[in-house]
Amino acid sequence: MANALRIMIAGGGTGGHLFPALAIGDEIKSRHQDAEVHYVGSTFGMEAKVFPVKGVWHTLVPIRGLQRDLSFRSLGRNILLPGRIIQSIIKIKSLIREFSPQIVIGTGGYASALPLYVASGEKDPIPILLQEQNSFPGITTRWFAQKAKAVCVAFQDSVEFLKAEPILTGNPVRAGIANGNKESALKSFSLNKDKKTVFLFGGSQGSAYLNTQMFQAIDSLLESGIQILWQTGDVAFESYKQFDSENVRVYPFINDMAGAYALADLIISRSGALTLAEITVCKKPSILIPFEGAAGNHQTKNAQAMVNSGASQILFEKSLSQGDFTRAILGVINNQSQLNIMSEAAGQLGKPNATSDIVDNILEITK
Repeated sequence: MANALRIMIAGGGTGGHLFPALAIGDEIKSRHQDAEVHYVGSTFGMEAKVFPVKGVWHTLVPIRGLQRDLSFRSLGRNILLPGRIIQSIIKIKSLIREFSPQIVIGTGGYASALPLYVASGEKDPIPILLQEQNSFPGITTRWFAQKAKAVCVAFQDSVEFLKAEPILTGNPVRAGIANGNKESALKSFSLNKDKKTVFLFGGSQGSAYLNTQMFQAIDSLLESGIQILWQTGDVAFESYKQFDSENVRVYPFINDMAGAYALADLIISRSGALTLAEITVCKKPSILIPFEGAAGNHQTKNAQAMVNSGASQILFEKSLSQGDFTRAILGVINNQSQLNIMSEAAGQLGKPNATSDIVDNILEITK
């Protein structure tokens, strides 16, 4: 159809950049069924597995991020990088010529930089829009913010790092994530309605560090009369499945996250941007333990933004003793007024209409 919307969405490498791209694409298609949405990702990112499963129209380019650690493998990858960049640019230029998008959306990660570069560098530049998940913007967002027609951000804190006037939209979250039913979730997870529930998870892959902390604290926590929902990740499940019992439910992966959030009185997690978007939309109190290896230390900055608003407490890996972890959980879970205050603060940060607001901006630009 000659006048159908043609939209390119570039982003990936990790789920934090990939899932917002997919959520934005889904929202566009729900409003304009004839819209042509073409995703661009990296052959080395998780999108290489996810795009085919989702059945979306996509192109993968052989780009990889700069390796920062000192090893022979990383050195080898960095030596190959200039060649990969040239190959990727040629492929993207050809794609843009053929597809002729009306806008290119970048959701971050190394997979989005080159499409944004090619689009904004055309003789007749193609409009670009950026969606930034973290409170400290990624390098791609910082590079292209001045050239973008709009920069949609999730945290007010990111404004000071950008040479542009961003739009505070929040992060896209999974449809229906805040619609879990506590009663039915208590039944499906076989947990007790009269006990407070701590829900620990480390993202879809799990977190070895959080699992170790829970392993060390579990006896003390159970003695205090609370119950635990624990997502270990696939790799670690065998090591911890023996703890599954009346008051502890251990899963490698939880499909019904809406239900898990609904029954949780307190969440223990890392502070990836999308996790925080879901926690705030679900209005949940949380104790956050940032992953210190995150690029630009963005997880600590994300967590600090939550703490500043009164929605969360923060614990730091490098200074965390076994006793600190247990005391922090019991200090919050046994203080109902504090749980209420944190819940209200989280709800004020939540942006349930984020995806819709981002797409409003996209469609405004393509008019």
